[in-house]
Amino acid sequence: MVISSSNSYSKNNPDLVKISSSNKTNLKRFIQHGQIQIYQSLYRGSYSSIIRDSLRNAALGRKVLLVQFMKGGVKQGIANAVKLCGNLTWVRSSYSFDQYDSEAIENNENLKKSMHESTVELWNFCKKELLSGENDQIILDEIFLAIEMKIIDKDDLISTLENRFISGDVILTGTDIPKDLLLMANQITELRS
Repeated sequence: MVISSSNSYSKNNPDLVKISSSNKTNLKRFIQHGQIQIYQSLYRGSYSSIIRDSLRNAALGRKVLLVQFMKGGVKQGIANAVKLCGNLTWVRSSYSFDQYDSEAIENNENLKKSMHESTVELWNFCKKELLSGENDQIILDEIFLAIEMKIIDKDDLISTLENRFISGDVILTGTDIPKDLLLMANQITELRS
């Protein structure tokens, strides 16, 4: 279960710390970064609790972005994002690896290219959102599979996470997690059946 603060911070209303020293009062701004949380599992499809909690957070008034990199079947894409609870934006790739048999993908270069391009498009969208400060929580479901398949560059993900502007949590899910990303995490949760 994801436990998150009900406090909502944004770059338009930064936290201020009052510092007093010898008849002089200064206000110093500081940026609060949320935690990086990693949920790992031995098998795919074990993240229903994260999706449930994203709905709960959205219903509580937090702005949540849920991005599923490898799920599909709905040809959704960025242009057809689903809005739920007024605060949850749910986006899936327009061409998903889950829609097709792995052999069909290997034998069809056009399909493989379309899947690769739609996943990269989704990642570029996510990078903008991580840097924008517009969301209170961002969930990148199965991003590690996209890294393993060499669609998303691991160093690009690390750099984006280091430069993010989000006061809430960034949640990453997957099976095979690179050590560099494990070291960045504030919390690592292993999900078991």
